[in-house]
Amino acid sequence: MTETHATASSDAPIFPPGRYGRRREPRPRRPVLFAAVAVVALIAVVGITVKLFQQYGNPQADATVTRFYDISDTGISVDFVVHKGESDLVTCLVRARDKGGDEVGAANVEAGEGDAVTVTYRLATKGRPVTVEVVRCTVEQ
Repeated sequence: MTETHATASSDAPIFPPGRYGRRREPRPRRPVLFAAVAVVALIAVVGITVKLFQQYGNPQADATVTRFYDISDTGISVDFVVHKGESDLVTCLVRARDKGGDEVGAANVEAGEGDAVTVTYRLATKGRPVTVEVVRCTVEQ
């Protein structure tokens, strides 16, 4: 019978011979495969970032709500200022919400000519709104 010490000096566990079968050899590492997967993932992340930035980032037109008034069960009036290029044609999405946060009305509103245009619009709603917002403004190509 062989003697087994209570503390082993190596990092690998010691098993009784013939009891648990044959130990597998450690698999060779594949650094090339890992690097290829990392490069493909990085390219995908950069591509998605560029697409989202083109779609949502750095707007060429921006709107600020200055006031909303004349609130009723069927509509709300809103004044907002659109900052854009002098000759750009801009369409803004205006949305009203009720006290529960649900959308009760929405419309696309065109801004006139100029670089800072004040727009007054009466938005029809299907319930009583408590707030109105300009979600986004897009420049027509």
